[in-house]
Amino acid sequence: MTKSTPDYLQGQIEIETADILSPAIGPSGQSPRSGKTSKTLPFSLFVKAVEQAPVAISITDKKANILYINQAFTDVTGYNAAEILGQNESALSDKSTPRQIYYDLWHTISRKQVWHGQLVNRQKMGQRYLADLTIAPMLDDRGAISHYIGMHRDVTQAHYAEQQVNNQKQLIESVLNASPVAMVVLDSDKRVVLDNQMYKMLISELDKKEPALFFLEALEQDMGDLWGDNIDRQQGFANREVRIESAGLKGTRWFSCSGNWFIENDVCADSFFARQSKDYLLLTINDISPLRRQQEKLQIQTLRTMLAEEEHIRSIRETLLGAMHQIRQPLNQIHAAIQIMTQRNDANNSPIRDLLGQVQKMGEETLATLQRCVPEIPESAVVPVNLNQLLHEVMLLYSTKFLANGIVVDWLPNPVLPNILGSENKLRMLFKQLIDNAVNAMNRAGSQERIIKISTAIEHDWVCVSIADSGPGIPANQRSKVFEPFFTTNQSTAGVQAGMGLVMSKEIVNQHNGMIEIDPQYKNGCSFKISFPCQKNLAMVNIHE
Repeated sequence: MTKSTPDYLQGQIEIETADILSPAIGPSGQSPRSGKTSKTLPFSLFVKAVEQAPVAISITDKKANILYINQAFTDVTGYNAAEILGQNESALSDKSTPRQIYYDLWHTISRKQVWHGQLVNRQKMGQRYLADLTIAPMLDDRGAISHYIGMHRDVTQAHYAEQQVNNQKQLIESVLNASPVAMVVLDSDKRVVLDNQMYKMLISELDKKEPALFFLEALEQDMGDLWGDNIDRQQGFANREVRIESAGLKGTRWFSCSGNWFIENDVCADSFFARQSKDYLLLTINDISPLRRQQEKLQIQTLRTMLAEEEHIRSIRETLLGAMHQIRQPLNQIHAAIQIMTQRNDANNSPIRDLLGQVQKMGEETLATLQRCVPEIPESAVVPVNLNQLLHEVMLLYSTKFLANGIVVDWLPNPVLPNILGSENKLRMLFKQLIDNAVNAMNRAGSQERIIKISTAIEHDWVCVSIADSGPGIPANQRSKVFEPFFTTNQSTAGVQAGMGLVMSKEIVNQHNGMIEIDPQYKNGCSFKISFPCQKNLAMVNIHE
């Protein structure tokens, strides 16, 4: 035995060690459990195992008086055997440990159970440390408690590191929750692993179980191929705007989204030697609706002025084109008469033919003069356009007209639409012409129910707009002619306005590589369906008059 083992314990330890060892070894060194011959381990090996164990070990009597300590105990507490043997374990205790813990400790071990927990102990030099302690009762041959064995480690540094991690986590969570911007972290499987209070508010405000997935889908539609490139190259994106149409009290909402991908090393045992990592996306969602509403009010005022000027120009164009159309018809008849007279070569008709030729010449000069007077409409830039926003602007511009005519607008937008490439001014004029056509149709027919239904949808890679009215509708045999210049149906039974409105509408749709048609299935009036290819499937659109 070493110097730390008192003489009066040597015999007892030897006896108890032999008792512990003897059940495992049968006669002739045979193990009763395995049936195999086992060599008896020397007693000194058990003593060395306890004395050289890297954990502090102490043995006490039933009153917790210390009878034995190993070298690790001295290393942890600073007490050697001569200083601590015979003293009570309470000599190590610090008053900062609550009494309830000691009560639980004694209550557990007195019932022959093992107790494990943490205590604040005091070293020989007075320095406090956190002890991770396990105490087990030692039983004699009769099953009564004879001694207690205690094993503890100094876990102060581990506790310090753990608390630092917890503090940093709480700090990060506090910063996130204090942020006025919604933040959420998603893993590579698009599962939310961390969010803040502002993000939780979006769940109820947008009535979506996981708003992040909704915004990711909208961003993927908006960014197209750029989204895949960002993921592959671990690049971030900033200030990508998502517009959400809602029928609720909050109405249209605008959000500015930014994202950054980052990598975290995996902490599972499998990746200890073969390092593995996980990809995460930090998505920030900033509600910019108040700012956009202010901008929208200013924009609407500007649009009213601009559209009024453009409407005036188009009105002049339509008047001149109408006059040219009316002049062209008799000129064509005069030209046909001249051709007939020329073929007959009748000398008696020569004066009339010459006169008709002069009339035709004057008519052509008049048409040329009128053509030069037709005002040009300035070209507009081709940009990504959100049709929800454009239709919303047009409806705001028409709000006074709707009220004056007693018209109810049923606005049914798709919450998020991908952009199309086009001219904002021309598209506004397109929708304005179709709404004008619907209003005029209901007014002329004296419709009792005065409703205009405007809806948007996504069909495959096309953005679709439907504008329907509760007017008299268009007869099936005339639907193919409504886009002809100055075509009109019977004013008493239908509502197509005579003029160039629908002709220009079709031209604008064609310039945007789109399609326009009258829905033959719509029975309660007239419904125009307009479809445009999404931006990601359209390399370039040629916009011209």
